[in-house]
Amino acid sequence: MGLRDDLERYREVGDKRRQDLAEFIQYGDLGQGGEINIPIKIVSLPEFAYDQLDQGGVGQGNGGTPEPGDPVGQPQPQPGDGDEGEAGEEAGDHEYYEMDPEEFAQELDEELGLDLEPKGKKVETEEEGDLTDRTRTGPDSTLDVERLFKQGLKRKLAMEFDEEYVRELLCVEAITPREAFTYARENHVPVSKAWIDDAFEGIPDEDRGRWKSIEEMEANVESEPLSQRIRREGIGHIPFRKEDERYRYPEVVTKPQHNVVVVNIRDVSGSMREDKRELVERTFTPLDWYLTGKYDTAEFVYIAHDATAWEVEREDFFGIRSGGGTKISSAYELAAAILDEEYPWREWNRYVFAAGDSENSSNDTEERVIPMMEQIDANLHAYVETQPSGSAINATHAEEVKRRLGDRENVAVAYVSGPEDVTRAIYEILSTEDDS
Repeated sequence: MGLRDDLERYREVGDKRRQDLAEFIQYGDLGQGGEINIPIKIVSLPEFAYDQLDQGGVGQGNGGTPEPGDPVGQPQPQPGDGDEGEAGEEAGDHEYYEMDPEEFAQELDEELGLDLEPKGKKVETEEEGDLTDRTRTGPDSTLDVERLFKQGLKRKLAMEFDEEYVRELLCVEAITPREAFTYARENHVPVSKAWIDDAFEGIPDEDRGRWKSIEEMEANVESEPLSQRIRREGIGHIPFRKEDERYRYPEVVTKPQHNVVVVNIRDVSGSMREDKRELVERTFTPLDWYLTGKYDTAEFVYIAHDATAWEVEREDFFGIRSGGGTKISSAYELAAAILDEEYPWREWNRYVFAAGDSENSSNDTEERVIPMMEQIDANLHAYVETQPSGSAINATHAEEVKRRLGDRENVAVAYVSGPEDVTRAIYEILSTEDDS
């Protein structure tokens, strides 16, 4: 195997550069819900390097170079060389593959075996399309020159006829201009009566009566086809007319546009320790990316709650921490108010995602949250329980929701006890969306 084969082998290894998508979602650095940067596995290609310590070789010696047989000491360290095993202070180079939301959604579909298309509400939008419509007025820059030329060429061809053939017709004995015009019209010769009148006056006296009849003229004179005459003479003047001018302007295109609003709700009460918060963020972030890639227009509402709820910005939602008790219904009340005011159900696809450790104040789930979930129209309601230990005595919210609403086509409940559960939870959520 030669050097070129080695290089090809290294390149093939390097092509498998991107971290597996599921592995990235479960264990990768998702940032704060912003750009999708997936680490690339670097493979360095082998190369020749100049060794500055090598001073041997014929003709390279300086004064005092040892003679053959003399002992040679160890190479001396050069400036900048570190001791073996010493930790460096320079930051390493890292490479990332930047993926847009559309590509992320497509690959996640393939990774999880999904094939989801935007569903539900469509809003008709009007926008300017290609310059396909025509009007009789407009700026010179939009004049449809091609159409103008074609119209002029059509007129030119429609007006062309074999003038010599018609002149021979006028040489028939005793024929009148009216009879010649009638004959031309019957034989689809596009000649005008005025042209025939002028041509008849120009026929020399000695040529009049050359043919005893029209039949004799036809037997001796052949009309030259238009195509042959154009090949011989070409096309000279093309008659352009004002009525042939058309100006292009953009077609108004009406397109169905899928709009989606995603309400992300997270518990930031005192029981939400760091490991629980991380699982919430690791689940919500890919869902945001996925729906952004699937819908034409995607907007997001972020709500944090403990015993009360408040709306926050995206950068504050990921990584937020608080304290105090828990009242999940406060978040649903705020979500309902925002959706009713800003995102009417007749115009928007609506997703409501909530996550927490399933710990809630007494009777709040049964008496307030579940009725709110039933009242809020949405393509999908989802609750993600994040309990790293797998269970807790007072963590009953998810089970209550599943018991009461689990048979509905637009309600999903998922359990995440560790990063390895994240992709399964995302699949359960996205495959539950109501098709109606």
